[in-house]
Amino acid sequence: MRDRDSAVFNTIQQTPNLRSGLADRLIAQIESGDLKPGQRLPTEQAIMEATGVSRTIVREALATLRAKGLITTRQGLGAFVANDPNPRSFSIIPTDLESIDEVLRVLELRIGIEYEAAGLAALRRTPEDIARMQERLDALDRAIGQGGYGAEEDYAFHRSILVATQNSYYGRLFDTFGTAMVPRQWMRLDKMTDAERQRHTTRMRKEHYAIFTAIRDGNEAAARKALRNHLSRSAARFESLRDESLPR
Repeated sequence: MRDRDSAVFNTIQQTPNLRSGLADRLIAQIESGDLKPGQRLPTEQAIMEATGVSRTIVREALATLRAKGLITTRQGLGAFVANDPNPRSFSIIPTDLESIDEVLRVLELRIGIEYEAAGLAALRRTPEDIARMQERLDALDRAIGQGGYGAEEDYAFHRSILVATQNSYYGRLFDTFGTAMVPRQWMRLDKMTDAERQRHTTRMRKEHYAIFTAIRDGNEAAARKALRNHLSRSAARFESLRDESLPR
């Protein structure tokens, strides 16, 4: 088994994202068939020795795979690759977003989805949709005004745009992601000065209202442009945070 373990696992580089590195490696081996449906995974100790990571990291990586439905645990026997390891539904869970690079990948996905949705919403929105979006923006303003991050309110506003497409699949897709689609924990708002936080929230509010106004007015091109501008600027902010954290 030890020779087999060494062949299956390459040493995981000692990076800040050890858990996601090991989880990604395991997922890749399951998807490629190196780890087959029903196959028993090596023991935690064997994985530790083969990869050079701690027991805590191994357990957290396995928990990520369980959450994705890729492995199952049998009492007293260990972990096994699920008989049907190919996920039936796509999801993004909080442990997927352990680095700014992962957040940027999610933003790329959001731009693709929401750019199209914003245009459709401008063409199809109803008075009820407009009222709902306004309510969500008001709730976001209140949350930020009370010192919160407004992640749930931000998510609700963006979801209201998808609902306004009159295509339920957009909303259903967004629901599989939850607030992971709005990873505000990486913005480090708690480390901003009052002035920096004010500038940030003012920019965000302006961008949100530009999207809302274009959809309300039925301007398809402006809605798409405002949405892309908003998420592209968010990506630029995350890139700046990533670059600031790199060693000089």
